[in-house]
Amino acid sequence: MPSDPLSRALVEIARDLRERRLTARELIEGAITRHERFGERLHAYSLWAPEQARAVANAADATFAAGVSVGPLQGMPVSLKDLFAAAGYPCFAGSSRRLPADPWERDGPLVTTLRRQLGVIMGKTHMVEFAFGGTGQNSHHGAPYNPWDAIAHRSVGGSSSGAGVSLLEGSALLAFGSDTAGSVRIPACMTGNAGLKVTLGRWSAEGVVPLSCTFDTPGLLARSISDIAYGFAALDPAGIDSISFIAQAGTRDLTGVRIGVGDPFLWSDCDLGIAETVQEAVDTLVRAGAVACDFTLPEAEAAYGVFLEGGLSAIELRSFLDRELPEWLDQLDPVIAPAVRNAENLSAREYLARVSRLGNLARAAASRLDRVDVIASPTLCLTPPLMSDVADADSHLRINQRIVRNTVAVNYLGLCAITMPVGRDRAGMPVGLQLTAPAHAEEKLLTIALAAEQVLGTGADRLGTPPLLAS
Repeated sequence: MPSDPLSRALVEIARDLRERRLTARELIEGAITRHERFGERLHAYSLWAPEQARAVANAADATFAAGVSVGPLQGMPVSLKDLFAAAGYPCFAGSSRRLPADPWERDGPLVTTLRRQLGVIMGKTHMVEFAFGGTGQNSHHGAPYNPWDAIAHRSVGGSSSGAGVSLLEGSALLAFGSDTAGSVRIPACMTGNAGLKVTLGRWSAEGVVPLSCTFDTPGLLARSISDIAYGFAALDPAGIDSISFIAQAGTRDLTGVRIGVGDPFLWSDCDLGIAETVQEAVDTLVRAGAVACDFTLPEAEAAYGVFLEGGLSAIELRSFLDRELPEWLDQLDPVIAPAVRNAENLSAREYLARVSRLGNLARAAASRLDRVDVIASPTLCLTPPLMSDVADADSHLRINQRIVRNTVAVNYLGLCAITMPVGRDRAGMPVGLQLTAPAHAEEKLLTIALAAEQVLGTGADRLGTPPLLAS
């Protein structure tokens, strides 16, 4: 076994814990050491909680010593985006003030599942205020640093901005995020991690501070597809056995898997090295037996058009703040404040028209998806921007619109998707391959993604070590 257990896959760590070759306390101490080494530079956490982590690790070890396994995540270090309510942990949702303890310091269903398995919460990770944006900018608390650029302060994506950084740091092996227009997949892609957006409603959003009641869904980030699959099976209400799921899925190859490619909207206007890197990855999958199918999804561009018109998030966030946190309106981050305040000008007629239009687009898209097993595209079309380029409201809005171009349609059309790292662009920053599948097809999507990872390798295989962590 390597001297650093944090370098192993979750399925292997779980086996070592259960066979007593590794203790949860040793694992957590390793994660704490990684944070002590890199945390000040990377700024992943809004709240770091090592003592609570040690206490849960001790409980996990005592339970293992009694011969009891309470779940696949027992003893595993996990970070929470700071909009997940969790008893004993203050919640700010990226804002300047602590949210009311009732209900925002009471475990929701997903956190309850994690705690029942004695998963170890390492802390709360930074985020864009109220999850309203994909740039990672937060004027209250500052933005995390992307370790793939050792010189400039470059975006890690958002709104789950600290989540991917906590994984690179090694202080967490799974990261909880939320995804309304791409807020799991964007930071996963920009930091060279994997990220899963599940179908709306598959996982409860109760206990997650809302941005959009229509589209919010929890999601996961991890270092590899294998780790994502392990975490998905551990947390899913369907009660899937994590180890068996990975073992069974791992026997599947790509022979005959139909990959839809070529949609001009999803593949156009990419920064240098992005489309080329993703195409190379798809070509490799085809050589391994997959079948590339010419495929267009016009509803994706139409859904993006609704986003450009203003979407639903601003008015739904404004409604939540008006009802629950009205005093927060005067203290909003300047980069998001104009859009949230101006949302009051949206008429009920226009809001309902957007809801109806998106519903029609989702139904039309669903009828096309039986032609392919997954749709392949670049996850993002741009290199992670410099934080200095997104520091004001106008630039934040303009660049955010480009950031979500390939991700928001997954939410608006009711689909599920995963991103996996497949290389670097011309600027040396991570590039993600997004695989999109129909609603409620997570098991099939993960099986295909696992087979793809066996062919392409993990992010560590394809990207190497981030420069900021190599020193």
